[in-house]
Amino acid sequence: MAEKLVGKASEFKDGDRRIVIAGEKEVGVFKNKGEFFAYSNYCLHQGGPACEGLTIAKVEERIMPDLTSRGLYFSDTDMLFVCPWHGYEYDMKTGECVSNRKLRLRRYEVVQKGDELYVDL
Repeated sequence: MAEKLVGKASEFKDGDRRIVIAGEKEVGVFKNKGEFFAYSNYCLHQGGPACEGLTIAKVEERIMPDLTSRGLYFSDTDMLFVCPWHGYEYDMKTGECVSNRKLRLRRYEVVQKGDELYVDL
């Protein structure tokens, strides 16, 4: 596999992202809670820039033991990224489309060598 330099790991803060272009491939690289994730920047809906929109915590409903709703809250653990064209949401950890878990963006491995980050293409 070919490796493409992303940059220095020390330059990434949690919540940062970078788009890497290698030939005709575009890959979004995210840092979330100390981990790096990389996905194809090609939205499964209509080919928009899937990795270039908002990043936001997943909205969860908390259900009480009596099955009543406690309300909606932002998740403490699950992050999403949103395609800016039509709002398709993708799970940061898996690349799955939130509205249809059968759909998943292509994931790329992020390799750290010293302080340098690479994506295996």
